[in-house]
Amino acid sequence: MWLSWKLLLFLSLTGCLSDYSEAVPGLPTSYAAILRIKSGGSSLASFNSKNRPRLSSPSLGSVSSPGWRGATQHYHSPTNLYHFSETFKHDENVDYGPVFVQEPDDMIFPTDSEEKKVSLNCQARGNPTPTYRWLRNGTEIDIESDYRFSLIEGSLIISNPSEMKDSGQYQCLTTNMFGSILSREAVLQFAYLGNFSGRTRSAVSVREGQGVVLMCSPPLHSPEIIYSWVFNEFPSFVVEDSRRFISQETGNLYISKVQTSDVGSYICLVKNTVTNARVLSPPTPLTLRNDGVMGEYEPKIEVHFPYIVTAARGTTVKMECFALGNPVPTISWRKVNGHNPSKARLRKSQAVLEIPNVQLEDSGMYECKAENSRGRNVFRGQLQVYTYPHWVEKLNDTQLDSGDQLRWECKATGKPRPTYRWLKNGAPLWPQSRIEMISGVLMIHSVNVSDAGMYQCLAENKYGTIYASAELKILASAPTFPLNQMRKTIIVTKGQEVVIECKPEASPKPTITWKKGDKVLRENKRITILPHGSLRILNASKSDEGRYLCQGVNVFGSAEIIASVSVKEPTRIELTPKKIELTVGESIVLSCKALHDSTMDVTFYWTLNGQPIDFEKEGGHFESIKAQASSADLMIRNILLMHAGRYGCRVQTAADTVSDETELLVRVPDLISGDMESAMAVELNPWVEYEFRVVATNKIGTGDPSAPSRVIRTNEAVPKTPPANVSGRSGRRHELVIAWEPVSEEFQSGEGFGYIVAFRPNGTRGWKEKMVTSSDASKFIYRDESVPPLTPFEVKVGVYNNKGDGPFSPIVVICSAEGEPTAAPIDVKATSLSVSEILVAWKHIKESLGRPQGFEVGYWKDMQQEEAAQKVKTEGNESSILLTGLEGNTLYHLTVRAYNAAGYGPPSTAVHAATKKSPPSQAPGNIMWIQDGSHVSLGWEPVRPLANESDVMGYKVLFRQEGQSNSQVIETQKTSAVVLLPDVGVYIIEVCAVSEGGDGTASPQIRVPSFSGGKVTSAQSTLHVLSTSSSSVTLLLALMVPSTSW
Repeated sequence: MWLSWKLLLFLSLTGCLSDYSEAVPGLPTSYAAILRIKSGGSSLASFNSKNRPRLSSPSLGSVSSPGWRGATQHYHSPTNLYHFSETFKHDENVDYGPVFVQEPDDMIFPTDSEEKKVSLNCQARGNPTPTYRWLRNGTEIDIESDYRFSLIEGSLIISNPSEMKDSGQYQCLTTNMFGSILSREAVLQFAYLGNFSGRTRSAVSVREGQGVVLMCSPPLHSPEIIYSWVFNEFPSFVVEDSRRFISQETGNLYISKVQTSDVGSYICLVKNTVTNARVLSPPTPLTLRNDGVMGEYEPKIEVHFPYIVTAARGTTVKMECFALGNPVPTISWRKVNGHNPSKARLRKSQAVLEIPNVQLEDSGMYECKAENSRGRNVFRGQLQVYTYPHWVEKLNDTQLDSGDQLRWECKATGKPRPTYRWLKNGAPLWPQSRIEMISGVLMIHSVNVSDAGMYQCLAENKYGTIYASAELKILASAPTFPLNQMRKTIIVTKGQEVVIECKPEASPKPTITWKKGDKVLRENKRITILPHGSLRILNASKSDEGRYLCQGVNVFGSAEIIASVSVKEPTRIELTPKKIELTVGESIVLSCKALHDSTMDVTFYWTLNGQPIDFEKEGGHFESIKAQASSADLMIRNILLMHAGRYGCRVQTAADTVSDETELLVRVPDLISGDMESAMAVELNPWVEYEFRVVATNKIGTGDPSAPSRVIRTNEAVPKTPPANVSGRSGRRHELVIAWEPVSEEFQSGEGFGYIVAFRPNGTRGWKEKMVTSSDASKFIYRDESVPPLTPFEVKVGVYNNKGDGPFSPIVVICSAEGEPTAAPIDVKATSLSVSEILVAWKHIKESLGRPQGFEVGYWKDMQQEEAAQKVKTEGNESSILLTGLEGNTLYHLTVRAYNAAGYGPPSTAVHAATKKSPPSQAPGNIMWIQDGSHVSLGWEPVRPLANESDVMGYKVLFRQEGQSNSQVIETQKTSAVVLLPDVGVYIIEVCAVSEGGDGTASPQIRVPSFSGGKVTSAQSTLHVLSTSSSSVTLLLALMVPSTSW
């Protein structure tokens, strides 16, 4: 019986919680967070993202990182992951801290209840399984020492509850090896209704026409009670009107003008709103005095709403106002400095102003006015509408490397504005040397083992408190490479892009170094090391061939991978003849020749109308002949009408794939004897227009054809050709998409041609058939919400026309669609590379359904709306893209979303990146140089960038032999350099500044001759000065210059 009762109670409370939360937004909800260190060698398979939200957390945007103590700091802020896989939380192999499934709710317990138990529910999940403790008014309950307390799966059971001992605020504290989290507060109240005092009440005596107030003086009670009055005897109740009013605030009965009919006995009846218990007061007699009738007098407001009325947004506000007076006063209401809300209603003869679903705009000063012929009276009070705290931004689960900086921000709205507190393992967290807490922002500098634990952010105002959470892991491991990144050979053709993957798993993040051969690679406009470590080479050439080594290093160790790059000439194809017209029964050879790199093997594929030719099933009409390694022929023997179409040859190498097509037309011959003047054409297709020519032939040869006959159409018939290539296509979830190759018009055999699509779930009987009336149709979509994704169906497609139904295609098995992607990309990062380039990288949660075919990146300027975003797409499993052609010194917002043939998935939270400032426009000035044999010593004035230009980071000296296009580069942070000219000839030298925005304007070219490269025997050297002005000067100086550089 107990188990049954507990289950019913749990379901009831769950349902109530759902309904109540929907009715009152922002109801306090708590979440959990954990910060811990990864044990050595443990798997991170389920934490391959650095940022992950808790299951209960909604989206959270990225947060900018302010400086701290004058130094530039980098904070890891959570990135939005709208959805987090349930699989993780139910994987018994993954450890994680407690997460609340159910938290205790406020409860009112009737003291006269037959069920002498109170159950405060609390349930959490975690791995290891959490344990539970309970707090009352902030003090832990010693469950072992009081037999009245017991725990059942986290829920607190109180037997024989007592208001004196047990009323108060309760919180559930759940713990496992990773720490503790604290639930929201649940208030336990006791519902009761005491008895009125038995003391006899004195009679109230008034004059006729006078106003009177009869006091209720209710007994002790909890919670609220409802008041009514009985006149003389039960159940004769006082009826409220413009003269009589019962206040639900005071409980008193107000009669504005007493009449003789009011004389009698009055009893106050109160009812508890929870227990429905009722009690009656002793009677209060009302009598009339015999010393005359009361004259007229102005209204006196006897009951009114408070000077300040507070109400929660979304609730119903009731304000009372009633006056005594003779004649009976009339009550009216108005909102000072505004109009009464249109939804407001007047109740009880206008004595109550009721505003349902009160909102912030309903706040203000309200006025109640009572008036009669003798005068008027006014009362004013302020309505203040408050809101519970409500989350705008919550926390995301995050994992960091030891030594990283953590920045968490939780942000809530509410009126009054919420304040924030932080908990660690259920206890208050205070600022320390490394820990800062500023208005909802928690910053921990250089995280370490001591920071491990469960964290919670509390946003609170005087009306409520809400909880948010995150789980933070700290990782520590040496770099390792997955098997799919180990030694490999990459073959590309000239001009292609090469990406050599280098993504070691390590914590902290390793430093990546690339080498080609034994030399360290330097980045340039063509060669870039991507943020995740991979190497990208644009416009590949023969000079890029070689052995590449990627090494990842952190404090725990290093690892490396090796890849070889081979650059080949692009493959070209020649398919002949280009267009052929043949007669039925003839034969033809199509020749396909590949011009390719001799070191690569080629494979040939033949297609007809885009479909691969099956040489085994074509009745011997087709034969593939490969006479040489670089060419292939297609022999078509005894050609039939059905062999007409587009023939394609596709050539594939290890580096690229190319293809070409040719068209084959087939005509029908009909040979008759020379003395005939007519002939019968047979075996023509029904309902097809034909024209005929006659050609005379003899043993000498064939003459010219006659002029075409008039066009004639054959008669209709039942179609005999079913659709070909019936298959499935991508679609939205719960859709079965059936596609086929339409039957060409020559095989439709008559008017009214259409298709019959028949399908049934695999293994069932009875076909469901749908008619498709368009002869051009090539697809049919069947939608059924009850069909799960990837459900197999047996499918066949038939044909029909006005003459009847034709045959069906062979039965094929097609699965229902898996639908569009459902998860947003995660860990989106945008990195500014130059004045016009931003590199966007992301990760994607692998989905069993809705698998992406690519990703779409949207980006827009800061002053634009998201609707104006430009979009670019990637294909396949690309996880980064370089945006080019952007404006310099401009802030861009970017989102990424997955797509497939069914549609688009949800976008990621927007990230932000600003392009670099433009490179310096000023060229290095007043360049001076001295040549000492093969050494040229250079000096120049520093470049001063403008305010809207990038700061100078150093300089490049570019030099090349005259007549060559490839320059050698020397980089320096000084305003001087020494250039070695190794070969004899004239060299061109330029100098430019280097900045974040790219290379600045180059200096005018310097032409320097190089001789044998030996030492200078003369003691005279020439100092050359190249001024940036319109003239230049050469000075001959007598200098003692050593044979080494200047």
